[in-house]
Amino acid sequence: QVQLAESGGGLVQAGGSLTLSCTASGRTFSSSVMGWFRQAPGKEREFVAVIMWSGGNTIYADSVRGRFTISGDNAKNTVYLQMNALKPEDTAVYYCAARTGSGSYHSTDYHTWGQGTQVTVSS
Repeated sequence: QVQLAESGGGLVQAGGSLTLSCTASGRTFSSSVMGWFRQAPGKEREFVAVIMWSGGNTIYADSVRGRFTISGDNAKNTVYLQMNALKPEDTAVYYCAARTGSGSYHSTDYHTWGQGTQVTVSS
C-alpha cells in the first residue's frame, strides 16, 4: 500500500509562486502515475497535472498549462508541482494521487490520495 503526504501549501498574492511536494512511501513501485488535483469550495475535484514515472511524460489541464510544472524525483519518491503566476481562481485544496497504468484525467482512476494542502491566492 502506498501512502502520500503533501506539503508546501500556503497563502500567496496573485502573481506569486508556490511549490507543492508529494512524497510517497510504502509500496511505491505499484504507482506508475502520479497526479495533482484540486478542489475549491463548492466545486468538484478537478484535474491539474499528471506525470508518468517511466519516461517522465506529463499532461496539464488547460487552465494551468504554461504556469504550472509537474516534476518527479524517483530517488526521493517525490513529485513536485511548481506553480507560477498564481491567480485567485487557483485557490483550492491541492491533492496528489497515485495510480497504476497510464495517465488519467479522472480522479476516480486513482487508488491512493494524500490528505491535501491548502493553497490560497489573494487578489
